[in-house]
Amino acid sequence: MTSAPHITLNNGVRMPQLGFGVFQVPDDETAAAVGHALDAGYRSIDTAAVYGNERGVGRAIADSGVPREELFVTTKLWNADQGYDQALDAFDASLAKLGLDHVDLYLIHWPTPARDLYVETYKALEKILSDGRARAIGVSNFQVPHLRRLMQQTGTVPAVNQVELHPGLQQAELRAFHAEHGIATEAWSPLAQGAVLEDGAITRIAQANGVTPAQVVLRWHLQTGNIVIPKSVTPARIRQNLDVFGFELTGTDLADIAALDRGLRTGPDPDTLN
Repeated sequence: MTSAPHITLNNGVRMPQLGFGVFQVPDDETAAAVGHALDAGYRSIDTAAVYGNERGVGRAIADSGVPREELFVTTKLWNADQGYDQALDAFDASLAKLGLDHVDLYLIHWPTPARDLYVETYKALEKILSDGRARAIGVSNFQVPHLRRLMQQTGTVPAVNQVELHPGLQQAELRAFHAEHGIATEAWSPLAQGAVLEDGAITRIAQANGVTPAQVVLRWHLQTGNIVIPKSVTPARIRQNLDVFGFELTGTDLADIAALDRGLRTGPDPDTLN
């Protein structure tokens, strides 16, 4: 069984660098997909309230036989539930659906800046952290100005910022800010929904190493220092996405992938999604 290396977050909590995401997986398919992932060796599972599949994640965990202390479970607060009291209630609902007494990481899903509730909301996450019901807290899709304000007006530097990140959108400025302030970078849509897998540089590197283009991109994330959460419902692909530790990208490979950055998003712009 393959196991992923760990990243130590800024509060000392250790998080697997390669996890399993369940975005767009229907709840009735989620338990099977997460079960396959746990069997393959994944120990980090990433869900969110808005995905509608927290119950499926919880069923898989309960049925897996994997000790809770070996697992790292992330979920996220949806935009409609921002606000101090609303966030506390939404967290309770997520825990109940997951069937857990705590999560390992709880994130604000989007800043929704026009609503101007993310600072108040984050203070609720600080309460959840201090109560021991989340081992770490952070954010998702936050830009540098959002992070600066959060750090100025609250007492806890986010442990993680989960953002869209792939070879076509490498987020160099944001990643540099994270590194400066001890915030771990986590990549969602790490394969750009497949858009980067037919690029000539990626396919060349894959052929040279006898691996798939997806394995090349996931390996790039790991060597770049990103936490990464690929999603699949296919058992063979689930295992393949974890099998990225038997080869290493060269400096030339990394430079060729760096040249693919086009600043192109596959998802919404965090400054305008409200």
